[in-house]
Amino acid sequence: MTLEEMKSIIEGLLYVTGDEGIDCKQLSDVLEVKVDTVKEVIDDLMATYQDDNRGIQIIEVGGSFQFTTKPEHAHYFKRLAHTPSHSSLSQAALETLAIIAYKQPITRVEIEEVRGVKTEKPLQTLLAKTLIKEVGRAEGTGRAILYGTTKDFLDYFGLKSIKELPPLPEALDDGTIEDEADLFFEKFEENMSSSS
Repeated sequence: MTLEEMKSIIEGLLYVTGDEGIDCKQLSDVLEVKVDTVKEVIDDLMATYQDDNRGIQIIEVGGSFQFTTKPEHAHYFKRLAHTPSHSSLSQAALETLAIIAYKQPITRVEIEEVRGVKTEKPLQTLLAKTLIKEVGRAEGTGRAILYGTTKDFLDYFGLKSIKELPPLPEALDDGTIEDEADLFFEKFEENMSSSS
């Protein structure tokens, strides 16, 4: 297999795996070549897609590689996102998402303690948009569902892992929590468009 054939196959594999992406080990298994060879080809492809004339790029998210749009085109994606056929998340859903992102794994009751209001509908919205998922059950009576973020969440924010979230201040009061949540929501809106 030539280098050009390998690039072509990898492009196709990146395309068909979509938002799930594919890691070097999987590519190595499919192509029946060494992981180091795959990494070199991926690095070469990533450099090629950085060309100014390309509308997409290859990025690494959570250890997997995938196609995504370029941040400099975010303005157009934002305009598309604000068309009537694209619904955005409510303030309640964004607040709930921020709490889950920073405190996961977390139960619905714990989220409601932080927010001070019911969160059933925001949780349903976030689950439907696959930004969060059930990650287990809490110990104790009732074994409440624990929620955590998904790979789609990492994708929206352009994060390789949850560890890349900005740190929260040591001492939090209600005002600080609101300020941090506002910054989180602004980042969400910016990155949701550029990672479509």
